[in-house]
Parts: sequence; C-alpha cells; structure tokens
Amino acid sequence: MLTTAVGGAAAATTADRGHGHGDDRGPVGTRTVPVLEGRATLSADHLVDGPPSGALASAANGRQGPWDGQVVPGFSAMVDNGDGTFWAQPDNGFGSKANSADFLLRSYLVEPDWDTGSRRGGTGEIEILDRIDYDDADHVLDFPIVHEDTEERLLTGADFDIESVVRAKDGTFWVGEEFGPFVLHFDATGTLLSDPIPLPDGLKSPQNPYLVPGEQARVRASSGFEAMSASPDGRYLYPVIENGLVGDDERRRVVHELDTRRGQYTGRTWSYQVDAPGNLVGDSFTVGRGKLWFVERDNFDGPAAVTKRVYEVDLRRTDAEGNLRKELVLDALKIANPRGIDAGEGYGLGETYALPVQSFETVLRLRDGRVLLGNDNNYPGNASRVAGTPDDTELVVIDLERERVRPDGVTVVGHRGASGDRPEHTLAAYEQAILQCADYIEPDVVATKDGVLVARHENEIGGTTDVATRTEFADRRTTKSIDGRPVTGWFTEDFTLAELRTLRAVERLPQLRPGSAAFDGLYQVPTLDEVMDLARRSVTCDGDQVGVYPETKHPTYFDSIGLSLEEPLVAALEANDLDSRRDPVILQSFETGNLRDLDRMTDVRLAQLVSASGAPYDLVAAGSPVTYADLLTRQGLRDVARYADGLGAVKDVLVPRLADGTLGEPTSVVRDAHRAGLEVHAWTFRAENSFLPTDLRSSADPAAHGDMAAEIEVFLDAGIDGLFTDQPGLAAELLGRDV
Repeated sequence: MLTTAVGGAAAATTADRGHGHGDDRGPVGTRTVPVLEGRATLSADHLVDGPPSGALASAANGRQGPWDGQVVPGFSAMVDNGDGTFWAQPDNGFGSKANSADFLLRSYLVEPDWDTGSRRGGTGEIEILDRIDYDDADHVLDFPIVHEDTEERLLTGADFDIESVVRAKDGTFWVGEEFGPFVLHFDATGTLLSDPIPLPDGLKSPQNPYLVPGEQARVRASSGFEAMSASPDGRYLYPVIENGLVGDDERRRVVHELDTRRGQYTGRTWSYQVDAPGNLVGDSFTVGRGKLWFVERDNFDGPAAVTKRVYEVDLRRTDAEGNLRKELVLDALKIANPRGIDAGEGYGLGETYALPVQSFETVLRLRDGRVLLGNDNNYPGNASRVAGTPDDTELVVIDLERERVRPDGVTVVGHRGASGDRPEHTLAAYEQAILQCADYIEPDVVATKDGVLVARHENEIGGTTDVATRTEFADRRTTKSIDGRPVTGWFTEDFTLAELRTLRAVERLPQLRPGSAAFDGLYQVPTLDEVMDLARRSVTCDGDQVGVYPETKHPTYFDSIGLSLEEPLVAALEANDLDSRRDPVILQSFETGNLRDLDRMTDVRLAQLVSASGAPYDLVAAGSPVTYADLLTRQGLRDVARYADGLGAVKDVLVPRLADGTLGEPTSVVRDAHRAGLEVHAWTFRAENSFLPTDLRSSADPAAHGDMAAEIEVFLDAGIDGLFTDQPGLAAELLGRDV
C-alpha cells in the first residue's frame, strides 16, 4: 500500500465528509508553525547625518541620488544587545566599489518599537539611537582608501563591502566583507585594530586590492563573507563564502574556520549545498555548539521569490556526499499572521506574512528563543512590497509554535508543482505547491545528453523553455519518433546539462494561464537531484517531510538511445537517502516493463499510470496486445499489484464524462483496485473552465476558474485515495488544510 511512508497520507478520505472507507486518518501529530509576533520598519527614504550619498547610485523606483545625507540601505547583519536594542550594520551602500565612495561604513544602534497587532503594540517604527563609524585612524591598511589623506580615515563602500558582524566578549567587532574577502577586526568605537585577514590558498575576489595582473580570482565578485558567526566561546569564527567558487560545484558554498586568538584560519572547511545553483548564503547565526542557522536565499523578490529560508546545520554532521546536513527552521515565504499585523499594506502582508525581499540577509535567535529576521533593501532598487516604491528596512519577530495536527487522509500531489501558478517543472512551481499544502511534488524525468536526469514534462522542450528564441540552438531543431509518433522540436537528449542551464522556463499554456506566463524567462530547468533536495528539506502542512513522485518519461525510447532512466534514478534516490519503503517517494510510469525493473532495483513504492485509451508503449514495441483497458480489469489490476503499490488513473476511467460533458457515474475501477491492494490517485484536476465538466464551469471564458472543488468531491465520494492537481492550494482548502 502507498500509505506506509512517513509523510504520505492515510488510505482513505476524511470520514466527516463521508468519503472512502471510514475514518482512516493518520494519528494526531505536531508541526512547527512560524507565527509573526511583531514588525517594525524604517522608511526607505530615511536619511541620517553625514555627507551627501548616492551620487553614482543607479536610479530606481522614482529615486535619484545624490541624497542630502547618508541613506540607510537596509541591514546586512545585526547584533542583539539583549535590552531591546541592536547593532545593525548596512553593507557597502550601493552595490559596487565604483558607486559607493560617498557611502560611509557604519553600524547603527537601533530600537524597534514592535507593532504587535494589538492595542498594546508599538508604533511599528525603528528608531536610530546612535552609530559607530568604521575607520582606519591608526593607518593599519597598506593600500589606498577613499579618505586616505584625512585624519579620521573614515572607511567607505569603495574600500570594503561589509556584510556580516560578530561582537566579541571584549566588545570589539569582527566584520566579514566581500571585496577581499577579508575578516576585519574593529574596536568597540569602530577603529580598525589589525591587518585584514585574507582567505588562505590565494582565494581572492576580483575587487581584492592585492590581486596581481593575470591572477585568477576564484571568489566571485561581491560573493565573499555575506555570512559569519562564532563559536559559543567566541574563539572561532565561521565565515561563509556566499556564492560558489569559480570552477567548483555550482551548488557548493564553503564554510571556513578562523581562530581569533591567532588571527589565522585553521584549515578546517565544510561544504554547504544550496537548494539551487543561483542561491546565496545570506547570513548565519550560532544557536549551539557546532550548530548554525543559515539564511539561504535566491535573487528574486515579490511574487517571483522561491527561496527565502532558514536552515540549521551541525558542523559535526554531514551527509553521504560530504555536505552539511540541513534541517528547515522556517520558510520566510509562509509565516502565520493571526493578528493581521500590517495586513493589506503590500505584497506578502496578509493572513500569511511573507518576506519576499531580494536580499533577506539577517537572522538572529533572540534570548527568549524567538527569531528576528531582517532585510537589506538595496536602496533604491528593491520594490517587493509595492511596485514602484522602494522597500523599507524591515525587521520582524517570529515565534516557532508547536501545533497539533491530524492528517485528513487524502494525498495531494502538486502536478508538475503548482503548475497553475508558475511555469511547470521549475523550483518555483514546486515551492508554490509546498506552500499550498501539497503532500508530494511531481517531477517528470527525462535525460540530458550527458546523462543527467532533469525535470521536464516531455523530452521535447520547445513549448516549456525559451529554446525557440535562442539562435545558437536553431540547428538542434529536429524531428524524432517518440513512442511511435513523429515529434518535431528541441530535445533534452541533444543538450548537455550546461547548455540546458542557459535556457529559461516558459508557461506551456499562456492563453489559459497568463498569470503564470508573467514569470516566463526567470527560472532554470532543475535537475531531479535539486527537486529531491527541495522535497526532503521541506515540510508539509501536517509536519511531515514533503514527498517526491517522479514519473519516468518514455523509458523505452531513452533505453533505445543509450540513456536509460532507471539506473540513475535509483542512484539519485540512494544519494538523497530516499531509497527506503518508508520514505515519501512514489515512482510512476505509463510503461510496465520499467516498473517491473524498478521493483527489483529499489524498495520505494511504485504506481502504474493508466490512460483512457491506448497501451503502454513498451508492450506496443514488444508486439503485445495488452492495452490500458486490459490493465483496468479485475485480473489486470491483480497483475499490476504484483509489481506496483498504486494506480495513477486518468479521471475518465474512474468517473467518465457523459456526451454533454457532465460527470457520469463512477466505474468499478476504484473498488476493484482497492480489492487488489492498490491505492488510487486520480489525475489531473485543473481549475480552468476548459478542463472542467460543463456544469462546473463558471463562464464561457476558458481561462476563468470554475468549481474544481465540486469535481474533486465527486471523486472523493468515489473513493480515491489521492489526487494530482495543478492548483494544490484549492484542493487543500477543500480538505480544510491551513493553506
């Protein structure tokens, strides 16, 4: 049975709806719910004392420098003083050496007056009480700085790009920066105490002042120490290289160890694997011996945001691939806001609070155990809340509450992700499905020329990527015979993964889904490994691990060209520790032979897909007369149960449509499958009128949403155990989940 997995749903639908076999819901469990408890902001346009700044800053959102004072472009790092105040440190100002020479490097003493959504709450404003100016008054530096010939020698954003900070027990500040990258040591008043500490092994960025002509910079530009934390006793610092090193694994981020007593690196390093190649490590904070919280973020903002997460790692625990094990602390795109704090004031401010800013760069665990999050607003560039309006500097306090939950007994599968809301088979679509309370996400699996498994609905990618606009790949357009029929276009097996990475996903049904098409051109084609990583590092609304439901596409065809899918798929399961029968994994296929092979190769659960017509292509190729209709007979289902655990059935074989397009009476397939020991998951529920029964459509507009919930109810009454849907949030609402 498919229900044996941790994270899977129970075998029947909810009894209180009268569906299925009775009350077979799972036992009461618990989940962690991040809850917004306070929010405070500093106006994006706030200026503090100092010379004009931003003369060379890029204009954006109706703002153009120079500004008559120093701007406060958000906070990249903070220190908790334990009395309601914080030292809050901006970065280098406007993003580069070239445009930030008039921005002074500082740390501000701030006090948020938290808006808690109650009458006793505060103003919701951040007050600046004091500041520290960073300087080189003692002439420590041996390279020229902007204020080289002044007495104070104040440091600017053209000298260093400061991004992280740790306060030592003696009150001094250790600061991580990106131009070296260096670790800098300042006294309590902001004066540089000693030479910048460079990375060992010649690791330098292109902005490093000691880079010699012809020397390769292996640290990418502006990708140094965005994150840095300390051991509990303060002796060791753990600066993290924000991005991947040149020539290294594109998902690897390196954590170093620096001995503050000796002012030297110890030589110990750790590998942290980000969820997607472009993701960055935005901040870190020590929460225990060897235990660190990492902010992992992408570069998207507003509705396009995908990854704004806090993960916990333990420096003493690595996985089979040598990477630090990651455990999700919270997803900053889904935080409960029961008090309605600032609801309605911008995107992500409502019943659910989200922090969809580009530069999510601050995390602290406060002394009372709550979590503080904050942003760098890249003034004046970011406008994640209100289009055309620069983002404010924003701080929030989050409580991690434990809540009792009882699974509703229905498996909801995000079909190609939440493919009704984001271009299908992208990490954005899968993340949306998780936010919408899907139990599983479903990647269709095809192979690249170099044998890497990637997520695409078909190996022909002309309709799901922008390949047709790429002149460099025009000669790759061809016609092939796929499962016995001619198909013209561009095919994954003709591209290496590196080439495929240069493409961007597009919406397959733009006329029906213009909202999804608005995200065309943003997202890469993910590998199966990345999809698995996202799933196993995510949590369902029931508090379980998110499941992954891969479908092998055209396995007979891929075998014929020497790119077998089964072996690398099983290897990927093993590498991701997802190869046990209790793991939330279901492998599916429209063919039978590769499912029989997989049954011998792995212990995870299998599902036979069936359509309303035709036959499994492997049987067609072998000359067998067996059709999908034959698989759906009582004997056929018993045969399927010898190698599979479930049936993934097109809706029409379960509840057929009548000639007028309305739903008829259920067939015996669900009952017969249950008797054979198979669960039944129906595909695919879609909300647009063009896909719905005629009597459940809301209008003649094919793109408008009709009553998908009513259609699902019919199938739940027929006894299905789970469903595939392009809009998992609508299915979850029907089931009473906390979307």
